[in-house]
Amino acid sequence: MSTVWLRVFLEVARHGSFTVAARTLGWTQSAVSRQVSALEAALGGARLFDRLPRGVRLTEAGRVLVPHAEAVAQSLHGAARELAALREVAGGRLRFGAFATADAALVPWALAAFRARHPGVRVTREEGLTPALLDRLTAGHLDLAVVSTTRPAPLEAYELHHLLDEPLYVAVPAGHPLAGHPRPVALGRLAGADWISGSPRPEGTLLDAVLRQGFRPRITHVVAEWTAKQGYVAAGLGVTLVPALAATSVRPDITLLRLRDEDAPARGVYAATVRGRSLSPAAQAFIGVLREAAVSAVPA
Repeated sequence: MSTVWLRVFLEVARHGSFTVAARTLGWTQSAVSRQVSALEAALGGARLFDRLPRGVRLTEAGRVLVPHAEAVAQSLHGAARELAALREVAGGRLRFGAFATADAALVPWALAAFRARHPGVRVTREEGLTPALLDRLTAGHLDLAVVSTTRPAPLEAYELHHLLDEPLYVAVPAGHPLAGHPRPVALGRLAGADWISGSPRPEGTLLDAVLRQGFRPRITHVVAEWTAKQGYVAAGLGVTLVPALAATSVRPDITLLRLRDEDAPARGVYAATVRGRSLSPAAQAFIGVLREAAVSAVPA
């Protein structure tokens, strides 16, 4: 059953005239008559209108059909409005995830700007490690994920929209011998230090940078949360690596030392999407806002 037939039927029913309906639609009267006849044939031959000397009148079958035709028309109008809202980023949804330190500076500013520009979009956020976020992305539970990687080449299954390159610092107690060092330090100078890490094994963590320098860090405390790590450093219990996105929230009784680039190359931060999967207008807009926020997210 053609929706055009239903539209013509409603116009004729509204005006009680093929002629007036034709004028409203910008059609000829014969074209309107053909559409109504086609609809009647599709309904098994039931007459929808009694043809009168002046105009037409709905039959019992026509009166039964009116509310159903109106429901179809309203549903189509609603779909058109929602699709227009998606195109204009005035509606729809955005589901994204981010790793913890991106939530310290980059994501809050981007999310605030996005909400101000697109208040009609329903936004949900998750926090997690990059591998878990990518799994959620692949499964279709997220539209995009803010992730980090030290790999030089993009992950094959994903489009990585570059946001920033994030240098690493090492956090030491304020009274540490290197605390006043004016130049970037070599990681090798901390080979004998006690280290604080989020995992008992350095592999797959920020401490991969230490492994690349030829020594295995002595992890004496496993602490997952960034604020707690800082407390351990301030108490003189060890040192820890801090990504630049977390540098703005460092407490005053610890010192951040810039590492030599050759010792700890910057890790890339990306908005990841699934390769070959269409991006919603909301996701496209959020990537743009993330790029704006990235300009000021990392301290100079």
